[in-house]
Amino acid sequence: MAQNDAYDFLFKIVLIGDSGVGKSNLLSRFTRGDFNLESKSTIGVDFGARTVQVEDGKMIKAQIWDTAGQERYRAITSAYYRGAVGALLLYDITQHGTYESVSRWLSEVREHADSNIIVMLVGNKSDLRHLRSIHTEEAKSFAVENGLMFIETSALDATNVDIAFTNLLSEIYKVVTNHMPKESGKDELKTGSASISITPTPQDKPAGNGCC
Repeated sequence: MAQNDAYDFLFKIVLIGDSGVGKSNLLSRFTRGDFNLESKSTIGVDFGARTVQVEDGKMIKAQIWDTAGQERYRAITSAYYRGAVGALLLYDITQHGTYESVSRWLSEVREHADSNIIVMLVGNKSDLRHLRSIHTEEAKSFAVENGLMFIETSALDATNVDIAFTNLLSEIYKVVTNHMPKESGKDELKTGSASISITPTPQDKPAGNGCC
């Protein structure tokens, strides 16, 4: 498993969804390999990072921002959509209300993020399948209708967690390389009226092979 070593691209990813769907544990499972049953609701924003390798050997560092799902913090977290090239939109497969909120979260992404952001719909807590209230096919159909990627995960037992992040990063990488200026010395992805940097900023870029 590649950790935060030297990398070729830096992508900002945001985790969104209602409070209690498991965003913080999904982040900690992917970036630190742990799960905390006593985890409390995130206040403001949490942050994690991990570097993974995609198909052609390029190293992609994901900077992952865990935005608080509670309504009273949404004004704070809206600024964190800026610069994000990917989003994981989570709901709890056992709580139908969190799935009903998906449309609202998706509208918020469309409003605040770049128009070309890649969104993956994630049905979390698949280990609680015996308590399921949202059928997989229903969520999958919603994802297809709205142009989203889709997967079900369990932060508790780690099912599909690495796959979710890696697939999202791989898809972003494909979009980036397809739109990258061929003759420019800068690696920038032009998206609508915005220009999203896809290379490390000076303060983020590791020295040599050290980690940041």
